[in-house]
Amino acid sequence: MALELRQHLKLTQQLVLTPQLQQAIKLLQLNRIELEQVIQQEVEQNPVLEQEIIEPKTVSLDEAGASFEAENGLNLASESPLGPEAVKDFDWEAYFQDTGSSYPSFAFEQKEAIDYERRLTRTEDLVSHLLWQLYLSDLPEEDRKIGEYIIGNLDERGFLTVLPGEIAADLGVDEERVLRVLKRIQFFDPVGVAARDLKECLLIQLEHLGLKDSLAAKIVKDHLHLLERNNIAQLAKVLKVSPEEVEAAIEVIRGLEPRPARNFSDTEPQYIEPDVTVFKEGGEWVVRLIDEGYSRLRISPYYRKLLQDESTPLSVKQYIKKKLQAATWFIKSLEQRNRTLLKVSESIMRFQRDFLEKGITALKPLVLRDVALDVQLHESTVSRVTTGKYIDTPHGIFELKFFFSSGYRSSTGDEIAAESVKQYIKEIIASEDPKKPYSDQKIADLLKEKYNIKIARRTVAKYRDQMGILPASRRKNK
Repeated sequence: MALELRQHLKLTQQLVLTPQLQQAIKLLQLNRIELEQVIQQEVEQNPVLEQEIIEPKTVSLDEAGASFEAENGLNLASESPLGPEAVKDFDWEAYFQDTGSSYPSFAFEQKEAIDYERRLTRTEDLVSHLLWQLYLSDLPEEDRKIGEYIIGNLDERGFLTVLPGEIAADLGVDEERVLRVLKRIQFFDPVGVAARDLKECLLIQLEHLGLKDSLAAKIVKDHLHLLERNNIAQLAKVLKVSPEEVEAAIEVIRGLEPRPARNFSDTEPQYIEPDVTVFKEGGEWVVRLIDEGYSRLRISPYYRKLLQDESTPLSVKQYIKKKLQAATWFIKSLEQRNRTLLKVSESIMRFQRDFLEKGITALKPLVLRDVALDVQLHESTVSRVTTGKYIDTPHGIFELKFFFSSGYRSSTGDEIAAESVKQYIKEIIASEDPKKPYSDQKIADLLKEKYNIKIARRTVAKYRDQMGILPASRRKNK
């Protein structure tokens, strides 16, 4: 069989992600804080770009969709700002005529330099706090080394993660000496730190309060398993005291700290900046992008003037045109991102209008496909828009993904979202008698009786676990 080369034509379809399209997708999935960082980085890298503060504008839910396309001359379903003619057909002369070409002047006022370092603060961590107490103590130098070793081996709860014998072997000292230093550190602030387990931690705190031989100490030392189940009757029987005395001792134990390092967490707080807000104005619900702190990008008048100046060298003009093209792509992608985010947010709020009026219990089942069909976008685009974006509502700040959930159909035919069911379960448990808490099956029966919601007992248990609510046996106050 002979081998030969042939030429032939073949038509195929494939998706090619141009750099501009990749940039648009990247901007689409950024939240507000990330977007501000990208904008700042782009302004620093592209001298043609400038920032100007813009006034936020509101758009009613009833005006959603069509008003944006009419105002901006865009069809989000069929027209992309990243089309092949987007930059080619851009009328620079008209752009220059519409915007001022004067180069802005800046007046600089000499002021005394601000020492920003003096304004910086840092949250004190547990290690630093304990070392500060160790160095102020009257312990000898060798004991301080043991103390440093102990403090350096605490976990996020403040518990010691190594055995005293291991410390003694590593440092070449007696284990009794390690135990003496350990005992001293355990009474540092916070009291109970460097304990080896929960029982020891609570006993140290009780000893610090002068309750070493109290009923509370006996409960912690010998009957912690009964305490975990809040079995007051059994505790009273075993300890041969009245239930009232047991309850008083438990009240003391509740005032203790099971995690001494709680107030010294190294985890930085995560601040949420909502991207969208919804509020009622003139009897209508209004959705608005949160533009405070945002800046509208524009082409620098100085570089526009240079491009128009005949005396500007050709190489400089070519450089400016290259940067203008990149700036145009970025501005169009940014505006497209904002319009898409607002349009999707409006669609979600239209579907969840009952939530705005009544709260979480009025949430309706919603899937990405419903919104995608409503705004004529692909489901993957809706997914990118809603991931990591938050909306400020009258009932709190929620991620846009929160409003997408499966649901159940009540006996009356109404659809109810899973989040609404969770809220009903929470309300039922909040209203129960602490001495006779409802079982999961009883909660399922009450859901059917009160709200016409029929779900299985195991579904109630699943939702209860997701909300961090203990089972009936652990909630019972005997």
